[in-house]
Amino acid sequence: MGRTVVLLLASTLGVMGGAIVVPVLEVIRGDLGVSGTAGGFVLTAHGLAIAVVSPVVGRVVDRFGVRAPMVAGLVVYGLGGGAGLVVESYPALIAARLVFGVGAAAVFTCTTVGLLAFYDGAMRDQVMGWRSTATSAGGVVWPLLGGLLGGLSWHATFAIYLVGLPLAVAAALALPAGTGGAPARRERAGVGRLLRERPALLGYYALWLVFAVQGYVLAIFLPARLAELGIDDPLVVSIYAVAGGALATSVVGLLYARIRRWATHRVLLATALSCTAAGFGLYATVSQPVVLLAAPVLFGVGNGVLFPVVTVLVDEVAGPELRGRAAALSGTVIFAGQFASPLLFGPLIEATSTTTGFAVAGGTSVSVLCLVVWAWWRRSTPDQVRTGAGTGEPGHPIVRSTTGTAVAAGEETSRCPS
Repeated sequence: MGRTVVLLLASTLGVMGGAIVVPVLEVIRGDLGVSGTAGGFVLTAHGLAIAVVSPVVGRVVDRFGVRAPMVAGLVVYGLGGGAGLVVESYPALIAARLVFGVGAAAVFTCTTVGLLAFYDGAMRDQVMGWRSTATSAGGVVWPLLGGLLGGLSWHATFAIYLVGLPLAVAAALALPAGTGGAPARRERAGVGRLLRERPALLGYYALWLVFAVQGYVLAIFLPARLAELGIDDPLVVSIYAVAGGALATSVVGLLYARIRRWATHRVLLATALSCTAAGFGLYATVSQPVVLLAAPVLFGVGNGVLFPVVTVLVDEVAGPELRGRAAALSGTVIFAGQFASPLLFGPLIEATSTTTGFAVAGGTSVSVLCLVVWAWWRRSTPDQVRTGAGTGEPGHPIVRSTTGTAVAAGEETSRCPS
């Protein structure tokens, strides 16, 4: 099994963290005798573990390369997730989910770093697109398998996580020992220093945070909005909530390398934010079911565009020597946003309505879009170029070299993907 196949298969594992448990969540709650809030932690506990552990994983990857942490992470992923096959108490299940989150943090970081380190130029754009397609496909296939196994028992659903074990063997055989392209000298920068010396990362992490929060707003509150419109058939709800967006993301992922030939990162980010704002606008204002079918397509296009773009931009700003830490911090931001989403929007929607919540989410995308446009306009001035915030070209952000000199990312890494 080639390294590309291994990395893409492993990329599908992140979305099954909580998704495969959703079909049996009510059964788990009834069997273990816990409240709805407590049952929700079965879905989110691993995300909290990922957010906390990811920075440590990033330092390990920067020091030892991808293969060893990847193999170890897949083993922990398989054993921690598969523990649900045998646990019989709520505390034990939550403990297993936290252990599982440690493995998931390693898998997320290592797949990101591997795809960035082992590929360059047009091929990097290609595999970034494939990753979006693989992830969206996994978001459909794995939950379906979880639902099928859940027909046997809720314990059986957790058997799916055992796929991490054979994949660990494949990773050990297919991945090279080092991290391609990394310089011999590695910086010992912590998170604080990383963000101070590369302030453009703050903007990209903010984009991750916004999309993570918005994604879970849809996952949690969209069924309620659809029920208000008389759409409550599980199959139809799945088309709006999962299938439509996943199909659009998959198509964008397959076409992403071609799209990058004529669209800059700036244009693609604006497109992603515009699509998301439009999707939330439809859910907030439209009541015609047929028209609403456009919303999941818009969300799918937005996700399919944003994820490869921001992943590459974060890497270019961080540079090869801090690639692992920067990618890991992306994981921290994404999963922290998912964990915080119901805490932020739940009270708002309960106090007002789902339409108000979706309108606020859409307005957030519009606001971020305006900030992105403003930031790039500011970045095109000579003063901003010297701050290390980036250049006017989205593919050539300014990063710090190992000697402390501000240079364009394309010059530091000898590649020019934009």
